[in-house]
Amino acid sequence: MSSAAILRSQIEAALADRIPSALTPPAKTIREAVSTGIAAIDSVLDGGLPVGAVTEMIGAECSGRTALALSFLAQLTKAERVCAWIDVSNALSPESAAASGIDLKRLLWVRCGVQPASQPVSPPQCDFALPEKYLAPPAAKRGLHGGGFGPHPRTETKGLSDGVSDLLRRDAVAPRCAEPQRRIRVERETVEPHIFLPSKRHSPSTRTAKPWSRIEQALRVTDLLLQAGGFSAIVLDLGSIAPEHVSRIPLATWFRYGAAAERSRTSVLLLTQHACSKSSAGLVLRLQARPPLSGESTVLAGLERHIEVSRQRFTEASVKVVPFRKPPQRASGADWQSKTAWAAIR
Repeated sequence: MSSAAILRSQIEAALADRIPSALTPPAKTIREAVSTGIAAIDSVLDGGLPVGAVTEMIGAECSGRTALALSFLAQLTKAERVCAWIDVSNALSPESAAASGIDLKRLLWVRCGVQPASQPVSPPQCDFALPEKYLAPPAAKRGLHGGGFGPHPRTETKGLSDGVSDLLRRDAVAPRCAEPQRRIRVERETVEPHIFLPSKRHSPSTRTAKPWSRIEQALRVTDLLLQAGGFSAIVLDLGSIAPEHVSRIPLATWFRYGAAAERSRTSVLLLTQHACSKSSAGLVLRLQARPPLSGESTVLAGLERHIEVSRQRFTEASVKVVPFRKPPQRASGADWQSKTAWAAIR
């Protein structure tokens, strides 16, 4: 036995109580993955989305975030696994989820910010009324002597006495003196601004300017589901929330979700418009929308999307030996299509 091997065994024996196998490299573990149901994406991700990690899907509206998440949940529910969808903006359509192949009996749908049926909230009435004193008076009509129409001449003198008395009031006809007189300040009449109430089409319970309460409720629900366990996948849909609101979530929250997901072997899917989980996400995907597919000029046949892998933590370790020839580079992007239900009928 060489001297290096003897020295190594002696060090490991001395540190066996505190650090077992101090100089032995850990065995390489293969991260388990679940198929997304889309062959093009599975080939790029080496089998699918990782299990026990946070996967962040970044993209704008109609970029394919929801379609990819629904396809992933469909594969899990077909295997008789239970999943959860935390809907912050109440934007999930159960009909679309069922059409994607999801077994709704195995899906927990959490709608944040929605009032229970026992406490219905009536939409506010939007009415607007302007006082008469703020309206411009109508144009005065000429009397009988001017144009041959109008009221009786006797009524044309109404208000004349009041006008003359205003002209002959005491402060107007009083004699003036050289000494400066005290002026009476007349306060001007102010117009109070009218408060416009929200329209009936937008419910104040789900459409608010600052969705802090809904975001906090969604984060608490995610914590409870991860601690309870039993869910194969949890989707946190923040796609309809503005990036300036989502970016205010502490980074410690995403780190806690990543640790809890690894402990409970749960796949956490985060749908956002802007990257917010940073290094806590094991996989970061960016999705982009492409021109729609149309079989005819007026019929929508489907949508084409592009997916790009921005960050992937669980990859094969690179070899430190630099080869003479450049190895083939791995593709980090793929294109996929989602067709409409009526595309196969035509």
